[in-house]
Amino acid sequence: ELLMLEFSLYGDFQKPRAKAPMSKQAFSVFSPAELTSAVVFASPHSGSDYDSAFLQTSILDGQQIRSSEDAFVDQLFAEVPKYGAPLLTATKPRAYLDLNRAVEELDPALIEGVARRGQNPRVASGLGVIPRVVANGRAIYRGKLQQEEAQRRIQQYWHPYHTELQGLMRQAQGRFGHSILIDCHSMPHEAVATLPSRGSALPEVVLGDRFGSSAGAEVMDQVEEAFVRAGLRVARNAPFAGAYITRTYGRPSRGQHAIQVEIDRGLYMNELEVRPSADFAAFRELLGQVVELISGIKLGQDEMPLAAE
Repeated sequence: ELLMLEFSLYGDFQKPRAKAPMSKQAFSVFSPAELTSAVVFASPHSGSDYDSAFLQTSILDGQQIRSSEDAFVDQLFAEVPKYGAPLLTATKPRAYLDLNRAVEELDPALIEGVARRGQNPRVASGLGVIPRVVANGRAIYRGKLQQEEAQRRIQQYWHPYHTELQGLMRQAQGRFGHSILIDCHSMPHEAVATLPSRGSALPEVVLGDRFGSSAGAEVMDQVEEAFVRAGLRVARNAPFAGAYITRTYGRPSRGQHAIQVEIDRGLYMNELEVRPSADFAAFRELLGQVVELISGIKLGQDEMPLAAE
């Protein structure tokens, strides 16, 4: 299984207004006026609620601890409800709790009383459900955390987010007979800049369906085509194929599809200064065209709906 490193940056940017925020603590849901799409968009790593108690436990400064956040991804997809689909966003940052990990992925090097047995590569590298490190392997904490604290975070933030995501997926499937999750992430520019190019241009977007196991080919093809039509270079499953969320929510045989989307941050932000670049507004508008096409996916049809001129 691939080791997924979806490291990101943070910046202070106004969040989209919710029609009906379902929870001020664990997540926000931005709902369409009318549900017309079987697609659910979600951003599990764009949370930016760094409370003082958490920051006091960390040895990192404010800039360093923000390095594992998918900065601005929720803003890039803020237009989702306009196209008849819901957008789910996390509140807490990834450095605090990783919603793209299983609750069992507790790190014995960080959590007191956790037995060392059969660790997967993610946990061993410090990227469990309660991360031990941020980007470039920098430790977050001075020492270990009590297991009670880990379980408190899981109960208060992990379970509510996933309960809501499950509900949105059930709602879509109940209405349309199938559901499609677009799990939205960002990737450092260096993640693709260091890939072997083999003489071709490097990808700007990486789509992950766990090599076909989390989404049907028809769905994956149409999602890829939406990005290609926008003029973006797309790769599949390398270097990111998807992690817990795509593995858990993707059941193509049951009409449940999940695709992870990784977008090169160099397209819309200054990674060093952690702020939107001059290209941000234009790129967000471009992604609006992508969202419109994806939201209009109709399974069993050969033609994708055309974007509005």
